[in-house]
Amino acid sequence: MRDSPNPTAALQSPAALAGDTAAPTKVRWKIFLMMLMLISINYVDRASLSVAMPMISKEFELSPAWQGLLLSGFFWTYAFMQIPGGMLADRFGPRKVIAFSAIGWGFFQGIAGLCTGGVSLLLTRLGLGAAEAPIYPAGGKLNALWMTKTERGRGATLLDGGAPLGSALGALIIAGLISEMGSWRTSFVVAGVGTVIVGLWAYSYIRNHPHEHPMVNQAEVDHIEASHASELAEEPATTSGNALHFLGYRSVWGMFFGWMCFNALFYGLLTWMPTYLSKQYGFDIKQMGGAVFIMFFAGFVGELVGGWVADKWIAFGGAQSTVLRSLFGFSSIMATVAIYSVTKFTDPVIVVVLLSVTLFFLRWCGLFWCVPSILAVRSRIGFLGGFMNLGGNCAGIGVPIAVGLIVQATGSYYMALMLFAAAGVGLFICSTMLISYKKLPV
Repeated sequence: MRDSPNPTAALQSPAALAGDTAAPTKVRWKIFLMMLMLISINYVDRASLSVAMPMISKEFELSPAWQGLLLSGFFWTYAFMQIPGGMLADRFGPRKVIAFSAIGWGFFQGIAGLCTGGVSLLLTRLGLGAAEAPIYPAGGKLNALWMTKTERGRGATLLDGGAPLGSALGALIIAGLISEMGSWRTSFVVAGVGTVIVGLWAYSYIRNHPHEHPMVNQAEVDHIEASHASELAEEPATTSGNALHFLGYRSVWGMFFGWMCFNALFYGLLTWMPTYLSKQYGFDIKQMGGAVFIMFFAGFVGELVGGWVADKWIAFGGAQSTVLRSLFGFSSIMATVAIYSVTKFTDPVIVVVLLSVTLFFLRWCGLFWCVPSILAVRSRIGFLGGFMNLGGNCAGIGVPIAVGLIVQATGSYYMALMLFAAAGVGLFICSTMLISYKKLPV
């Protein structure tokens, strides 16, 4: 599928046929609000196991190491399918990939409620990971196709904002369902069915290009395509047939390892914080759900703040490389200081506040989803987004297992928190020193 819009295709839209001269419609923002909802549901489904783990581990008699294995299992197939998922988005367009991904992961989430032991639950997590894998590369592709240069930061953070928002809502929703129904199984089934329904809705509304959408008027098409035309004029005239040539550039590896460090900290908090609060501070299911909601909702607010600051700064003339390097550097320092400080306090209220501060600043780095579209020509954005997310989810594979082994060996979470702080330092180095934030040669 070609990525650059056909210049005559816009004439086929209903708005164009009507000779529309009205103000630009805002369909692109509605699509990204839908993506925010879809990614939020994505993380509700991911977080469900973390929230339910105290009950599941008791029912299935799981050791901390086995719990870490289960929490990691999702990321094995999720990481493996990142690059294929991105290539599918490049080939077939984001619309089909996003919709079928959602329907697939809803299925695996639902059948997880039927599991009778650790092995069967692990198998459903492997299926969940494979089905969810294409959603972010396809969303990054959608951002490049629908948003202008001065809107892409907000597009990226709306896309990625579903991670902290879904984690926050997942804590409340799953904890609430478990509390009301007395069953983690029912909560999994309800979440799965809801995901399938939203996947069907996404297919009915999302389109691959603005000129294909029946609700987009000509003014919005012109607004988007004028920006894209100026960007395309700066791209190389030809594209290499082999996308692997990108792996020869330092910026690509900086992006890969920067996103890995980001996710080492984020997924560490996502997978282990519910158990940490339960074991270390005696939180019951309702207290745990409320605390995790506060922490991750702070991350959602931080994500929106970071995207707004980036777009406004660029709109007022800030150089793209300066803006991103500055925001990534500042936010990674603040997140690292906050997570390190958790080790210095024992008051659970202060601990939750510090974890909330960590996530508020960490989630500014959701802007990383702008990086593939900055570095790559448009026909390779899906591939590069998949490669970046592969790095992030290698951390998703390793960190939950590492934390489980650390806790089992030491009986303490101190070294796990130090691991998270080290990831923050790595994020600072990669995002400020290794990435050029300029289009790469092809």
